[in-house]
Amino acid sequence: MKVTVVGAGNVGATCADVLAQREIANEIVLLDIKEGFAEGKALDIWQKSPINLYDSRTTGSTNDYSKTANSDVVVITSGLPRKPGMSRDDLIATNAGIVKTVTENIIQHSPDAIIIIVSNPLDVMTYCAYLNAKVDSSKVFGMAGVLDTARYRAFLAAELGVSPKDIQAVLMGGHGDTMVPLPRYTTVSGIPVTELISEEKLNEIIERTKFGGGEIVKLLGTSAWYAPGAAAAQMVEAIVRDQKRIFPVCAWLNGEYGMKDIYLGVPVVLGKNGIEKIIELQLNDAEKALLEESAVAVKSVMDVLDNMNANA
Repeated sequence: MKVTVVGAGNVGATCADVLAQREIANEIVLLDIKEGFAEGKALDIWQKSPINLYDSRTTGSTNDYSKTANSDVVVITSGLPRKPGMSRDDLIATNAGIVKTVTENIIQHSPDAIIIIVSNPLDVMTYCAYLNAKVDSSKVFGMAGVLDTARYRAFLAAELGVSPKDIQAVLMGGHGDTMVPLPRYTTVSGIPVTELISEEKLNEIIERTKFGGGEIVKLLGTSAWYAPGAAAAQMVEAIVRDQKRIFPVCAWLNGEYGMKDIYLGVPVVLGKNGIEKIIELQLNDAEKALLEESAVAVKSVMDVLDNMNANA
């Protein structure tokens, strides 16, 4: 199995490291536009193999997509963070150009690859990759829900004083402050979380989850990377090992939840074919309203990209 990670920054390198450590693929290729950057990170990960005892071989490449040929799965983390004075539209235009170029190069060398998008703004960059990959939407999707539910579960574990291993949760909607955590589908070893925590405290945790990325940016002055990198690697593992894991994923909806032509976070079954099934939960009216509100916010950002493409 061969996995490529495009973008050897903090998130991409962490993803490659987790993939190697867990021996998820025989060959892991890191690619970046910065001269020598991917090669250095890949070499460092490979030199750790005798210490942490893994066989996965990591190699790096500076913008040579021929090295990525015949990849089974590709994770795209490329893109610039938003800078002071940069509008949302500026960020979309800049990163859409990057994701478009990366996607076209990946498809040229690995036409059958499954593509996972991590680049931000996540929902619209996944849409951008889908438009340019020109493959079935089951093979192009975004990593957001795995990270967001991990934050939600970590906060709950700390508050309840229990192991994060025992917490299961579902979260839907866009990646950002319109995400929709679902307390009704949150359990601790099968026990509904609402039996273990007050509504007030649970709502506090939900709000903290919505702004979880921003909390880390304030503390570090930059975006998170350990959890996002590990989340992307977990999705790769589900595909490579055909695990049929149920994860919340940014997926293309074609009538599910009464929505069409939109990339939105929903629970799916992930296996060797990518998204093998979209799971439709029986949402109550309040949950539906929150999901629809999130969809409106995501669609407005997708419209920005569509207008850019129409005027290009």
